[in-house]
Amino acid sequence: MKILLLNQCFYPDVVSTAQHASDLVAALSARGHDVTVLASSRAYDNPDRRFPRRETWQGADIRRVFCSGLGKKAKWRRAIDFGSFFLSCAARLAFLPRFDVVIALTSPPLISVLGALFAGMKGSRFIFWVMDLNPDEALAAGWLRPGSLAARALEALSLFSFRRADDLVVLDRFMKERIATKGVPEEKIRIIPPWSHDEAVRNDAEGRDLFRERNGLTGKYVVMYSGNHSPCHPLDTLLEAARRLTRRADIAFCFVGGGSEFQKVRRIAAQHGLDSIVLLPYQPLEKLSASLSAADLHIVVMGEPFVGIIHPCKIYNILTIGAPVLYIGPARSHITDVAAAHPGIALRPAAHGDVNAVVRHILQQMRGSHAGQAFAASQFSQEILIPQMMDVIERGREDLAAAIRNADAA
Repeated sequence: MKILLLNQCFYPDVVSTAQHASDLVAALSARGHDVTVLASSRAYDNPDRRFPRRETWQGADIRRVFCSGLGKKAKWRRAIDFGSFFLSCAARLAFLPRFDVVIALTSPPLISVLGALFAGMKGSRFIFWVMDLNPDEALAAGWLRPGSLAARALEALSLFSFRRADDLVVLDRFMKERIATKGVPEEKIRIIPPWSHDEAVRNDAEGRDLFRERNGLTGKYVVMYSGNHSPCHPLDTLLEAARRLTRRADIAFCFVGGGSEFQKVRRIAAQHGLDSIVLLPYQPLEKLSASLSAADLHIVVMGEPFVGIIHPCKIYNILTIGAPVLYIGPARSHITDVAAAHPGIALRPAAHGDVNAVVRHILQQMRGSHAGQAFAASQFSQEILIPQMMDVIERGREDLAAAIRNADAA
């Protein structure tokens, strides 16, 4: 089958959607499919980093288009970056041939609209892989005013993508419920959570020691937040806990990754003289085992209004490592679903604003066990979830073959 994948982020970018899209494309190519990827020529979190305009990777044809590199220092900069990539994609799609299947993700928001339009014009199956929901996210974050002209227009575009899709892949039951309430038939919505990178991520004792030594963490109890620093994952409660524990020289708070709120963490650390805070950039996949294994306690955060809108997928790699988890967020979410389904997970919950609970959990965990139960062979592994994605993509193969036979006969 000829398959087109649309997403701003792709190999060798290190953000989550790039890694999961790259895993899927590699598996599709290995299966013998002819895969083309349309992505950005700039790294998502570091726009100064440029990628080749075209290259072959894992048998797939990667075509990268222009994207302005203004960065995330202001919303208008992000909007221009998203818009430039959107327009560049539209221009490139005008010259691409028909594909049997078109897959669109959600970077930037509403890139799925282009995928739906292109698939409709070419007679292709359209699969919408929903990593987050917009404009729902923008409304929940207060970036859009409910009922405004912009909100109504973006909601209409979003609904067009949902209704045009032959199949929708969502990440959890809350996301499925939210989309179904928009009038989308439940039978075409499939829940497939993001997989852990179990081929690359493992509990790495040697890498842990080297990572800690290189970053001044040796001899410390390391509390780590790793991943996207976004307003959707508010870190205020964790940062206040770090401020209260600032005199504890044996505790380090390590923030690894990037995003619009990364500089906020840096600014707060400087304002309050929080020497216990260590900030590090996104780690490439080959170093992820070492960085994740370096933590004694991992932090997973979800904002209260974002259940069913976003899906912090860091939990799956953390489970593979087997580290304890402190979850700051609402009582009902996919994180608490995962914990309920796996009682062996060392997970402690805390509500946003409950700094006392966060401090207490950190100190209790320091005195207790430093190991959780690893789930490398669990339902969240690549070997289980990627085949589920392949089933969704390939299930139209027989219909396609029949259509080709009928066309040839005619």
